[in-house]
Amino acid sequence: MYWFPFFSRPWGRTKQIISLACICLLLLVSCAKSPQADNSGGSNNPRIIIGTTNKPRTLDPADAYETGSLGLIYNMSDRLYTYKAGSTDIQPQLATELPKISADGLTYTMALRQGVVFHDGEKFNAAAMAFSLNRFIKNGGKPAFLLGDIIALVSSTGEYELTVKLKQPFAAFPSLLAFSGVCAVSPKAYKIGEGEFNPNNFVGTGPYKLSKFATDKVQLDIFDKYWGEKPINQGVTLQILSSGVNLYNAFRKKSIDVGGLSMDADQIRSLQEKAKNGDWQAIANSGSVISFMAVNRNQKPLDNPLVRQALAAMMDRKLLLERVLYGQGQPAYSMVPNTFDVYKPAFKEQYGSDGNAEKAKELLKQAGFSKEKPAKVELWYRSNVMTTGLTAIVMKAIAKKTMDGLLDIEINGIDSTSAYKYIPQGAYATTLLEWYPDFLDADNYVQPFLQCEKGSNEKGCEKGGSVSQGSFYYSDSMNKLIEAQRKEQDSTKRKQFFAEIQDIIAKDVPYIPLWQKQDYLFAQNSVSGVKQDASQLVIYGGIKKS
Repeated sequence: MYWFPFFSRPWGRTKQIISLACICLLLLVSCAKSPQADNSGGSNNPRIIIGTTNKPRTLDPADAYETGSLGLIYNMSDRLYTYKAGSTDIQPQLATELPKISADGLTYTMALRQGVVFHDGEKFNAAAMAFSLNRFIKNGGKPAFLLGDIIALVSSTGEYELTVKLKQPFAAFPSLLAFSGVCAVSPKAYKIGEGEFNPNNFVGTGPYKLSKFATDKVQLDIFDKYWGEKPINQGVTLQILSSGVNLYNAFRKKSIDVGGLSMDADQIRSLQEKAKNGDWQAIANSGSVISFMAVNRNQKPLDNPLVRQALAAMMDRKLLLERVLYGQGQPAYSMVPNTFDVYKPAFKEQYGSDGNAEKAKELLKQAGFSKEKPAKVELWYRSNVMTTGLTAIVMKAIAKKTMDGLLDIEINGIDSTSAYKYIPQGAYATTLLEWYPDFLDADNYVQPFLQCEKGSNEKGCEKGGSVSQGSFYYSDSMNKLIEAQRKEQDSTKRKQFFAEIQDIIAKDVPYIPLWQKQDYLFAQNSVSGVKQDASQLVIYGGIKKS
C-alpha cells in the first residue's frame, strides 16, 4: 500500500485529491478491460466459445493420446471411417465404402475419396493416406502401438486405393481406423522418423483449420476448401481454463457458450438445477468410460475366488453413484458398456440386485471367514482423483454396515503417478480405476484387461494385459475366447463369444465394474446443435448461435 502525505497548503491538498481521482479513474478503466471481466464469449462474439480444462499436450496425431488433444484433432481432421451420429457403428469418411476383406481376414482394401485437399493445398490420395498411417506407426508416439501391434504393411495399390495387411485377423480393425489420431496429414508438413513430431501445428483435411495455438486459447477457422459439409458457425475458439471452478464461473457469467468438460460432480449438479429453471441448457450424453475395481488374484485373501465373488455381491452401485456422483451415471454390470449390442449384465445375473449382503456373507463364510477372523482387504485409491477417494470411503462404510464384521476394508491413498508405476508390480490388493477406450469396439474393454501372453493357473499372469491393469488374471479358456472374437467376422457369432467372456468375468471376478459416468455439456440458451460423438468428443461443426 502506498501512502500520499497531504500538503499543508490548500493547493497541495487539491492536487492530491485530483491525483487520487485520476488514479481511481485509471483503475476503473483498467479493470473494465481486464480479461477476467471480458464477457465477449456469449452472444456478442460471432465465434463459438467453448470452455474446457482439458489442456492439449500436442496437436500431432501420431503422438496424441489425451482427450484434450484428440478433441481438437477430431474436429480438424478426417479419418478413413467415423462413427455414425449417436452410435458406435462406423461409416466411411475418407474411404468411400466399408473395406473389402480377404477370406483369411488379413488384407483390407479400401477405395478412397477423390477431390479432397489438405489445409496447405496438397492433394489427398492413397499415397498420402499410406504416409499418414506409416508415420503413426513408425514415429513412436504414445498411441503408436494401436496400429503397430496390428498392421504388417500399408501400401497404396492405386491412386485412390489403399491396402492394409494385418499381422493377425482383427475383426474390430475398421473401428480402430475411426480413432481420431489415425487421420490423414499432409506429407508436405510432416516427416516419418522416430520422434519426428510437430506438436504446435496441424495440417489435415478436416472442416476446420488451425489459426492459433496458445497455452490458454486455441482458435479454429473454417476451411473453405473442405470437401464435405461445412460447419454452420463462423469458427470456434477453445478457451482453456485452469480449473473446474474457473470453468463453472465462466459459464455462469456467460463468457463462454459451451462448457462442461472436467467439472466436479457438485458443480455439474448446480448447473443442472439452474438448467431446470431455464437459465441455460444441460445436455446429457451416454458415457463410454468405465469405472471399476481391479482385484489382484495374487494377494491374500483375494487368491480365493469366493472372496472376490463376495466383494462383487456386496457392491451397491446405485448407492455409490448417488453418494459419489450425485447420480450422474449408470450402474455397470459388465466391463463392456451398455452402449454396445454385445453388452450383457453378467454381474447382475450372477449376484442379483445391488448390495446383496446376504450372498456376500454366505460366500465369506464358505471361504472360512468369521467375525473373529474377518477377511481383510486393502483398497487403494488415487489421492489426486477426488471421486476415487470418496468411492473408497463409501465402500468401506457399506462393508462395515452390511457385512456383520466378516469383511474389513482398509483404504489407502496414493498419487496417480505412483499408482500406475506400482500396479503392474502387484503392489496393491484392489485399486479403483477407470478406462477410457482407445476405440469403440467391445474388444477394447476385454483384450487389454484379460489377455495373458505368459502365465499359469498357479502364478497368474506374468506378461499381458491383466498385468498392466493389476489383476494378474490368467485363464487359458479366456485367451482362446478373446482370440476367437478377434478373428470372427460374423457379428452374431462374435456376440456369443462376448456373452461367454462376460459370464466368465462375473464368475472369476478379476475386475468389478462400478459405473458408466454420464457426460454433461452445458450451453447458453442462444446456442444450439451441441453434440458429442460416440467417443465423447464434442462435434464443433453443428454448433450455432441464434
